[in-house]
Order: sequence, then structure tokens, then C-alpha cells
Amino acid sequence: MNTRAAVEALVDFFEHLRPESLGAFADYYAADACFKDPFNEVRGLPAIERIFAHLFRQVDEPRFIVGERLVDGQAALLVWELRFRAKGSRGPGAPQCIRGASHLRFADDGKVLWHRDYWDAAEELYARLPLLGWLMRLLQRKLSASGTAAE
Repeated sequence: MNTRAAVEALVDFFEHLRPESLGAFADYYAADACFKDPFNEVRGLPAIERIFAHLFRQVDEPRFIVGERLVDGQAALLVWELRFRAKGSRGPGAPQCIRGASHLRFADDGKVLWHRDYWDAAEELYARLPLLGWLMRLLQRKLSASGTAAE
């Protein structure tokens, strides 16, 4: 299978991912695929599906938006945003966004063998928590070359 076509199919899958489509991971991932992100490192379809099922339990309205795709041979890099609402939140200012990238390697049949997500959990999640966020901004200011945290 053409890697570029496999990437486009995978992007479409993630951009339309819903709880009821979790069983379709087998259409896009090898049975023994590896997945790693800042919180998980697993192998195999059932474990990968559990990670995304957990996402749907933890946040409301998760939605992936892939902005860039780079394909080279049987590898790809996707630059994405995950937009969501904190569980139970509504109203202005409630939507949140995590920005990241996925490095993927594909098998000859076009299925994902290896998926590594890169995103900054400190910036994207921890810094938004009231007490922990304050502490992280303080540390960032102290460690910054300019002495002020980037806003």
C-alpha cells in the first residue's frame, strides 16, 4: 500500500474518531503495533484502543485536527491539535487545546507499526491547573534565560 494513502486514511480516521469507532483501530494499526505518548507506552491493538477509550472517558468532545503531514518512505510525521472540553465544563473559555506531533512508521500493508506522540504535558496540561500551574510558571521564570516566562 502507498504510505501517503495510508496516512490520509489514518488522518481521516482520527479526525472523525468517536467512541463507537474505536473497534476500527484494527483497520489502521498492526496487531502488535507500539504506541507511546507522555503518559503511556503500550504494544498491541487492545492496549492502544484502551488509551483512546480512556480519552473519551476523561474529556468531553475530543476532536483531532491534523494541520501538517510529512511522508518519507514508510514513515510520517503529523502535526495536530486535540481540542476538547474538560469533563463537565460548559460556557466561554471552556474549550481547551493540546498541540502535538505524531511520528509514525508503517508496514508494507499500510498499517501503523509504531506511533509516538510528542507533546509537552507540562505546558499543555499541568500549567493550566491552578496551584501546579502557578508553581510551573514560577519555575519557568527562574529557569528562563530572559528571567520572564513566555506567555
